[in-house]
Amino acid sequence: MSKKILFVASINKHILAFHLPYLEWFKKEGYDVHVAGKGDEVIPFCDQKFNVPFVRTPFSLGHFRAYFALKEIIENGQYEIIHCHTPMASVITRLAASNVRKKGTKVLYTSHGFHFFKGAPVINWLFYYPVEYMLSGKTDAIITINSEDYKLVKEKAFRNKETYRIYGIGVDRKRFVVTDPEKKQYLRIQNHLTKDDFVLIYVAEFIERKNHEFIINAAAKLQKRIPNLKILFAGRGALKSRMEALVEKLELEKKILFLGFRKDIQNVIGMADVGISASRQEGLGLNLIEEALIGLPLVATEDRGHREIITHNENGFLFPQNDEAAFIGHVFELWENSLMRIAMGETARKKAEKFLLENTLKDLSEIYSKYMAFPASFTTNNEDQVTL
Repeated sequence: MSKKILFVASINKHILAFHLPYLEWFKKEGYDVHVAGKGDEVIPFCDQKFNVPFVRTPFSLGHFRAYFALKEIIENGQYEIIHCHTPMASVITRLAASNVRKKGTKVLYTSHGFHFFKGAPVINWLFYYPVEYMLSGKTDAIITINSEDYKLVKEKAFRNKETYRIYGIGVDRKRFVVTDPEKKQYLRIQNHLTKDDFVLIYVAEFIERKNHEFIINAAAKLQKRIPNLKILFAGRGALKSRMEALVEKLELEKKILFLGFRKDIQNVIGMADVGISASRQEGLGLNLIEEALIGLPLVATEDRGHREIITHNENGFLFPQNDEAAFIGHVFELWENSLMRIAMGETARKKAEKFLLENTLKDLSEIYSKYMAFPASFTTNNEDQVTL
């Protein structure tokens, strides 16, 4: 079996957004790196790319086309390791790789947040949980990014050989650094904000799960207590037009600004005073990590992912889902007490360092080494990595 690895995700954009450092790492280890995903994008550090017609919705006949296409790729590829990401692509991959596992190929799956979790709808447990449990028997290692998911695999006695927990997929230290006051003022002027504005930032796709409507409704009341309030929404998505209409209906156009998708997201965060999230559920919460690294205190819904990032009353506040009064109270407290805001922001920055790319790359290199015929030249003994 040759030194080849196959990365799989539903869309190539997922690989481009989160996994290029790991493709590069395998190239340095002398591997041929292949990628299977939907799309025609050029992927750096990739020797061969396969356009597989994955479908992201659970119920679709299109899954059969994806299965047979991927099965042919896998059975002809002679891969040493297959690492799959994203829910539906990971289902298809583990089914398609059943035969090659018997010949020695190792199959790794990173869950970026199970669809079944504490507080999830019953239908999620009835559908997604049995599927994942069954497929765990076709998986050599499950890699989780939060404690709740890790404990669930352990307590439910999933059938995979090993389970790991890592601190996300890594954030680049060079991109997300504390913004100095002069640059912050410059960025605000460029974006029609003033030095005295109290700015909240919510970086999120406009989808139901992100719950922008909650923030908008809360802002109608919050502006009465914080006259210099500004809220920045950075992102795109299917519900953006509906949220813009709601802002107009509530006459909040001067309080809530829609910035769209931004490639300079570090500069957008650098203008803000507080990072917020109203998400209904997260596997982790990458944007909160980025905001913390820039030195912002955080206010977010209580959720398995957010609990990995926020320690209540230390680097920010957690509030119960849809608890408007609690959200308003915490934001007001940070507006009223600038010393608390600065102290929490510094604590947030320090606590977020464990999520840096340099740390997650070390963790994953150690995991990968366990499944490589010739162990990697770069490994680490990270005590925070958990093995089942």
